[in-house]
Amino acid sequence: MSDLLNYTFLNVPLSQIGLAVLCIIGGFVLRIILGGVLRWVLRHTKKTDTEWDDIIIGAMTGPLGAMCVILGIWVGLKFLPIPTEPFNVARLLNALLKAASEVVVVWFALRLNELGGRHAFTKAVATGSPVADFVPIARKTVRVFLFIIALLIVIHELGYSVTSLIAGLGLGGLVIGLAAKDTLANFFGSIVIFVDRPFAKGDWIQVGSVEGVVEEISVRVTRIRTFTDSLITMPNSLLTTTAITNFTRMRKRRIRLVLQATYHTTSRQIEEATQKIRALIEADERFHHDSYVVAFHELSVYSLNLLVHCYTVTTDWKEYLKVQQDLMLAIMKIFEETGIEFAYPTQTIIQDEKSPPLSPP
Repeated sequence: MSDLLNYTFLNVPLSQIGLAVLCIIGGFVLRIILGGVLRWVLRHTKKTDTEWDDIIIGAMTGPLGAMCVILGIWVGLKFLPIPTEPFNVARLLNALLKAASEVVVVWFALRLNELGGRHAFTKAVATGSPVADFVPIARKTVRVFLFIIALLIVIHELGYSVTSLIAGLGLGGLVIGLAAKDTLANFFGSIVIFVDRPFAKGDWIQVGSVEGVVEEISVRVTRIRTFTDSLITMPNSLLTTTAITNFTRMRKRRIRLVLQATYHTTSRQIEEATQKIRALIEADERFHHDSYVVAFHELSVYSLNLLVHCYTVTTDWKEYLKVQQDLMLAIMKIFEETGIEFAYPTQTIIQDEKSPPLSPP
């Protein structure tokens, strides 16, 4: 048995190779054992009132197993004579394993960010918190920064100076900075949208000529679904410099009608019609009774104009159209009852009796 263990392969005793393999296998076995332990712990944490313990344990599951494998490989390599000349392979492997372990820590932070962000978003939506719109933006921002940190860790462990690398970018850094100007403007625009909250996901808004429902607010852009079902993507930087109309936040909706009566209409008929329209609005609880106007307000070229200006209690578009339709039908009935006719563009030619009759051209 001792002779077998002293047997060499590539000038390495089998005993050392065996110990290295056992350590690596031990890392995988430890990964399986700890995975089972974490699953057992997770079953018990689900019974607690808080969900953050579930999130932390869930985030640890993959990274902790990977760390066990890295540990097994690192210990196993200690039993092997890794060459240092002409190229220092041992140093390279140590650097790679160290970088891998640090990246696994970043992986844990990424999982914690994702699971925690989802939980925070779900809770914010359930409670109607304004933070709900910002959580996805924050989650994506943290994800980008963690990826950058992981990249810098790998560069550092491979022996490169991160500071010198950044300083050495020179003109290239300036070009990248100029190229990233719009990206940074959109990022800060998303922060402004969260702080000022001119709109939220699901709001009906109009920005310039674009009108529709906000479908998504991300770090860089906001997506608006128009009423023709097309999807408009707008940079967040543009939204911070453009007037935004938020129809969802209307407290009431306006109805403005100009009723044009013919010049054959008498003053008595106009007075009677305006009184009936006022009584109609006063009796209908679907209107605000403190801010309506019904008045004879203009003598136009071919009509006597009555103004009806009122506000509906509802802000829902479909309900608003129904209220407006009912009002217009009721006004038509009032005009029929009072004998008022609606005017349309006409011209009346009055000929003097002493003037010769008009001859056709």
